Amino acid sequence: MAAAEPATACIIVFARAAHPGAVKTRLIPLLGPEGSAALHARMVKHSLATARKAALGAVELHCAPDCDDDFFRFCGCRYRAELRAQADGDLGARMAAAASGALAAHSCVLLIGSDCPALTSRHLREACQALLGGADAVLAPAEDGGYVLIGLSRFDARLFEDIAWGTESVLRETRARLRALEWRWHELETLWDVDRPEDYQRLLSSGLLPTISAR
Repeated sequence: MAAAEPATACIIVFARAAHPGAVKTRLIPLLGPEGSAALHARMVKHSLATARKAALGAVELHCAPDCDDDFFRFCGCRYRAELRAQADGDLGARMAAAASGALAAHSCVLLIGSDCPALTSRHLREACQALLGGADAVLAPAEDGGYVLIGLSRFDARLFEDIAWGTESVLRETRARLRALEWRWHELETLWDVDRPEDYQRLLSSGLLPTISAR
């Protein structure tokens, strides 16, 4: 039997299956369904590689709609990530279930997606250091008003309930919840997501995924 991961951090990557037409839909006019799905797959793998490079403990890939997908099985093997199906409900319910489950076995949890190639292993280590150093939460703000990472060393479902996910109010509302809970939190630098055609052009110029080429 393999040795258990040390009870330090658990990094959870949320991802959807890379099915053409179902992911990166705002990029379909630019890249087409197949190109958008291929980009999504590259970004999921990049996020998992970043999580593994941080070397903080366990890495989990939380899959939607479920784990029964060749791409997810490849990722689990390649990046030594445990596959778990995402919980039912909106994004908040899915993140809450993942966070509470991870904190039952680990000192802290970091939740990330696959939309932010600018998020590095350095950011993950900074987040973990803050949590293990006494912070209750960590946020990595996104330029669009959301966040690209939330880290927790304790759990409260109110951080995830009744949030208008995908809007510019997400970060502001989450900060208000943290203040109401009287929690201590640390914020990383503000980063950017890849969702729109202009984001894709920024990605090409950034060199973050150097083998991507324009269609």
